[in-house]
Amino acid sequence: MTSIPNSHLSLDPHGAEFARDPYAIYEAMRALREPFYYDDIETWMLTRMADVEAVALNKTMLRNNEEYISEQARLAQQKALNFHDMPHHERFVQINLLESEGDTHARLRKVVFREFTPAMISRQRAAIQAYVDHLLDQLSDHEEIDFVGDFAAHVPGHIIGRVLGVPDEDCDQLRHWSEEVVRFFDPGRDDADKARAEQATKEFYEYLLTLLTEREKKPQEDLLSRLVEQRNAGNLSQDELISTAMLILMAGHGSTIDVLGSGMHALLRFPDQHVRLCEDPSLMKTAVQEMFRFESPLPFFHRFATEETEVGGKTFPAGTRFGLLYGAANRDPERFENADQFDVGRVPNRHMAFGGGAHFCLGNHLARLDMDVIFTTLNTRFSQIALADPSPEYKRGLSVRGPKALRVGWTRA
Repeated sequence: MTSIPNSHLSLDPHGAEFARDPYAIYEAMRALREPFYYDDIETWMLTRMADVEAVALNKTMLRNNEEYISEQARLAQQKALNFHDMPHHERFVQINLLESEGDTHARLRKVVFREFTPAMISRQRAAIQAYVDHLLDQLSDHEEIDFVGDFAAHVPGHIIGRVLGVPDEDCDQLRHWSEEVVRFFDPGRDDADKARAEQATKEFYEYLLTLLTEREKKPQEDLLSRLVEQRNAGNLSQDELISTAMLILMAGHGSTIDVLGSGMHALLRFPDQHVRLCEDPSLMKTAVQEMFRFESPLPFFHRFATEETEVGGKTFPAGTRFGLLYGAANRDPERFENADQFDVGRVPNRHMAFGGGAHFCLGNHLARLDMDVIFTTLNTRFSQIALADPSPEYKRGLSVRGPKALRVGWTRA
């Protein structure tokens, strides 16, 4: 726990209070009117949209600073973050499209960009619809379900797995590996988390290596086969291919599961908005955007300053690490009217849930299509959906936001 100077505010991202309502703490942080230093992770935390947006869009602010520091400093930084002595994690997770910068980032992003354009993603609608219908056929006779565990957890991994070329029966295992790897990025991780992340990365790598061998012998109409073609053409290395495939699968799992859960929770917490959406399905696209703004599933990222810069009225030296609290910025009342109100018709809605700048989320079109199909189908197939547990427990930590479980009851239309 870190006390913020000159205030009575304290930040404990792994505490029950923060998981229950981080927005009250974010509001208190914004009231300080300047960035504050969170010494647990040696980071200046930004909560105002103007500050977060300025840093995210600033090309001199980088997610990875290793190209600009000495090897000795890099090793010291890696050890301070407890990211050392993890050979598979260091090889495939700490070095990937998300963690790269400059020419390497541009090259890798170009390789996969064409697969995630709106036109390419729209071709997945029929497959998403068929799978959602299949799941709901199995669940719709139940009077009550865990919307997260019984439904949401099964959709994103299946869809992104199909895009990449992963067999349906392996998706649950991929979800487990993804969660273990992603969990290690959250502040507060311990050595047990480290061991699980390394083991999950190792098993993930071995699994993908087997799939790659199969694709080399017999290419298919999937992303993995096209990545093999790109590797053979010299556009990426074998390790970059594996790290890219791993990143796509990890990114396609947890965050979409979380926003499906929090999105449903928001609709049921604001029943007038649920009724409004059911009566006017044309609002679905704006409703989905509002779900991402209202409960951003990836609420924290970071950037390093490569030169002296001013943020929030303070001057910071090169090397400063900034924490971009997207979840806080997306509730900033200076940017959003009635920011704590869930509004399915909110326009404009220029939120930061997908990040910004060079690291803007490539999978945003697929995530929004998943949400569109799922909530449209739910509103069509069920005449009533209600919370069975009025106070669901949310995940703890700075880096994720979503309910662990969401008990709902429903009645078929």
